[in-house]
Amino acid sequence: MTRDKLVILQTDFSDPAYPGQRFYCWHCMVMEGLLASFPELRSRIDVERIAWPKPRAELVGLIGVENQSLPVLILADDAASGIETGSFEGRRFVAGKDAILRVLADRHGLPDPHP
Repeated sequence: MTRDKLVILQTDFSDPAYPGQRFYCWHCMVMEGLLASFPELRSRIDVERIAWPKPRAELVGLIGVENQSLPVLILADDAASGIETGSFEGRRFVAGKDAILRVLADRHGLPDPHP
């Protein structure tokens, strides 16, 4: 992979466990806010928005069936060793909004989130 890839959920989805309700993933919305506030980030990373239902085939093929939680940042091959939170068949990734925010600041020059 030549560029980092941020995978987030599409907004406005339903969950069969909650009939008649619509949802968004608030962790993914934090990433959407970053993308809107720092548009230059879009020139540095790829972004893919995928549907909510599992299995999420887009992710299974990249980072395994056990790693379908979103958001996730799939690291490019040139990413420094040790910044990943997991790996699958040699592909490294960063899971969880806080870890992703840290890597986006360190690797892509965004400001740090205020503590």
